[in-house]
Amino acid sequence: MDNFFTRLTKDEKYILFCCYFVFVVNGVYSMIFGSILPLISSQYSLNDAICGALLSAHQAGSLIASFVAGILPVFMGRKKSIIFLCTFVIFAFLIMITTKNPLLLIIAFLFTGISRGSCSNFNNYVVNDITHQNASALNFLHSSFAVGALLAPILAMACIRVFGDTGWKQAGFVIIFLVLLAILFFSKMKLSDKREDEGTKDLSYDFLKFKKFWISSFILFFYLCAESAITGWIVKYFVDTNILSQSYAQGLSSLLWAVMLIGRLICAYLAGRFSKKAILLITSLGSCVFYIVLLMSENKTIITLSIAFLGLFMSGIYPTTIASVGKTLKSYKMAMGTILVTGSLGGILMPTLCGAISHHFGKLYGMASIWGAIFLMLALVFANVLIKEE
Repeated sequence: MDNFFTRLTKDEKYILFCCYFVFVVNGVYSMIFGSILPLISSQYSLNDAICGALLSAHQAGSLIASFVAGILPVFMGRKKSIIFLCTFVIFAFLIMITTKNPLLLIIAFLFTGISRGSCSNFNNYVVNDITHQNASALNFLHSSFAVGALLAPILAMACIRVFGDTGWKQAGFVIIFLVLLAILFFSKMKLSDKREDEGTKDLSYDFLKFKKFWISSFILFFYLCAESAITGWIVKYFVDTNILSQSYAQGLSSLLWAVMLIGRLICAYLAGRFSKKAILLITSLGSCVFYIVLLMSENKTIITLSIAFLGLFMSGIYPTTIASVGKTLKSYKMAMGTILVTGSLGGILMPTLCGAISHHFGKLYGMASIWGAIFLMLALVFANVLIKEE
């Protein structure tokens, strides 16, 4: 593996540390909802329609952030922008903890999405910039998110065990503390806080003419279709169909992110040895196969193995796709926001679509619709292999 870290200056290493730490925190508060939403729903007497709206609001916030985080640095500077946008998640959890008003809760979930999307945009851009589009560095970045996602259900279960059904509120306070710590770390970064240069090329939209950029954008679209729907519905699917107990299904959620962490570390190692196209092809094909196996089985052992291999293969798709258009993202300031917006649309649409299909045709058909997204992603990966570099 190419050791990008040794080539960084002391200040750049600190910036990288900040980005990795914030992505851990990002993973915690983004993925804790699968564990605490049933408790919020029960405590506040929320129906399934409102719960679905909360999940969609989180994804919508991430989409909004993709616009805001791409434009705001032009006026405020990168460091001030990300610190400001990080504060949204603090207000979000304070709202959740103190009120059961559905409209305010939707706004709170929207705020968490804004913070998540802002951090994703900022961290992907900065890591891509200071490491010169190094795929290993981006895989480590997204491994950090997987660490947070793995810790999220553990934090929720620990707080619930100690404080009972209201323990999710204590978990919220822990998240607020972690975000404040992240803001402190960000404030000490030696990153220019002057307004970004509004050069013609930086603010140009010429990248929209690149076929490879659009193919990569829609790979992310369908990947996030699958990821958001799987992480949002897989526990509920297994519990509602009486295939698995709730505790075992929640354990599978942690397993999914544990193997995604391992997979991203493996991809970080392989990134310096194999082409990005080859890694994308293998990971997408594996995801397609093991999701079919997952849906076709009711055997606990096979389901567990399928989840493990699914997470392993899905793990490298997002960071490798970002790295594959790294030069474009570095050259055009608006490109990162555009590719993340496109991906975020998938994250917004698929959970709702999956829920609607489940409601009208049955839960198995709802979950099967996710495979359709994975298959389309695979088709685009094949197209990416065939296209010439631009």
